[in-house]
Amino acid sequence: MGKYRFETDHHVLFRNTLKKFLQTEVIPHYEQWESDRIIPREFWNKMAEMGFLCPHVSEQYGGLGLDFTYSVILLEELEKVGTSLTGIGLHNDIVVPYIESYGTDEQKSSWLPGCVNGEHITAIAMTEPGTGSDLASIKTSAIRNGDHYIVNGQKTFITNGIHADLILLVVKTDPEIEPKHKGISLLVVEEGTKGFTRGPKLNKVGMHAQDTAELYFDDCRVPVKNLIGEEGKGFHYLMEKLQQERLIVAIAGQSASADMLEMTIDYVKQRNAFGRPVSSFQNTQFKLAEIATKVELGKSFLESLIEEHVAGKDIVTKVSMAKYWLTDTAKEIASECMQLHGGYGYMEDYKIARRYRDTPVAAIYAGTNEIMKTIIAKNMGL
Repeated sequence: MGKYRFETDHHVLFRNTLKKFLQTEVIPHYEQWESDRIIPREFWNKMAEMGFLCPHVSEQYGGLGLDFTYSVILLEELEKVGTSLTGIGLHNDIVVPYIESYGTDEQKSSWLPGCVNGEHITAIAMTEPGTGSDLASIKTSAIRNGDHYIVNGQKTFITNGIHADLILLVVKTDPEIEPKHKGISLLVVEEGTKGFTRGPKLNKVGMHAQDTAELYFDDCRVPVKNLIGEEGKGFHYLMEKLQQERLIVAIAGQSASADMLEMTIDYVKQRNAFGRPVSSFQNTQFKLAEIATKVELGKSFLESLIEEHVAGKDIVTKVSMAKYWLTDTAKEIASECMQLHGGYGYMEDYKIARRYRDTPVAAIYAGTNEIMKTIIAKNMGL
């Protein structure tokens, strides 16, 4: 996609080191991981050894103290390899920031070093079998009993659900309060907590190596000291952090689109039909010109949003636009690029087939694209 404006020599070095690491430690094994339907835990440890887990965490807790621009490079390069690596970005840039921003000194000291060194893998559990985008209507309850909360409920579609040993759980600490969102709190549930179990890995259309699971809580006793921030403030914390979560999904969509464009240009130049390269046909040229234009427009928009986000600006409306447009565009590009591959595009031997399976869910998770349009419309005063 070319360099971003914010990239310094240090960023370039970081990207080159990461690419070299992925070339040796991931790319040769990725298809096997997809076939095995799981990414090995050892891979997380190797990421940690290289400083690629939570590089933004302060040096006090073992991190590198880098800003979000380094996360952008990580997210892009991981996505270029495959969408099943999305759990790394979720751990680094979605879950751990809740502990950094709202955790106590004790919580940070207890959990952050492990998040950096690979000892802990995190997940965030919002979605329930009956509740997706309507977060305020979750049913999982956490009722205080002395110095513990008694948690009951079920979560589904949880990224890192199999590997995670620190679960940031969205619960109702006051199920009766109105408006409903005021009863939401965030608890960290640790592996081994009595009453916490996980179901088998869910069988998805795509992202086969990504460990998505259901989580169950049956009279699960979670210490009150595992409450993140204040009781009843959970919805507020979630709203504050969703800007970054949706920006991350937009970055992945953009990176996938750029990767599909590159692989398709290479393919049509090599593939012959009617005695000449497929790239020489006007239809192919027009389709790829359209895709290249969308990729370039997406990059420019995204670049400005990353800069504003790093500067601490409230860009919820524009991030909602980017999340919906870039993920919808990635779906369109996946379909167009598969078509340009012809019959081979439908073969699992070609990466475009995996892209075609992996891409659509980005329009669903982190808030559906319909919810993004609702947010945009609301902020337009409609």
